[in-house]
Amino acid sequence: MLAQKYRFHGYGSLKFLYHKGKTYRTRTLALRVAQNDRRPNGRVAVVVTKKVHKAAPLRNRIRRRVYEIIRKNWDHITPAHDILISVYDSNATVMPHEQLEKSVIELLRQAGIWQDAE
Repeated sequence: MLAQKYRFHGYGSLKFLYHKGKTYRTRTLALRVAQNDRRPNGRVAVVVTKKVHKAAPLRNRIRRRVYEIIRKNWDHITPAHDILISVYDSNATVMPHEQLEKSVIELLRQAGIWQDAE
């Protein structure tokens, strides 16, 4: 799981992102990102609605899978950005890890906050 200092705390902190963020979307995921120079570290939130799955354990599994992808690739993400990843497809539960990781990285590249290893 991603360390708590890299996650959002409360709905009020997401309000800034909803108003100022720019959205990028694929078939299964959407990414909303905004630069936040007031923080040295970036923050991440993952949203999986009840429309995706009615059962909370399945929604939590999807959320944990996406957080793990972000955690493993944290060094490639540009700091001082607030990131919200929304999951729109229930297939994310059974999607192979590599495919889900590829989708997340594709969104980060579209947003211009992915730094390739040098």
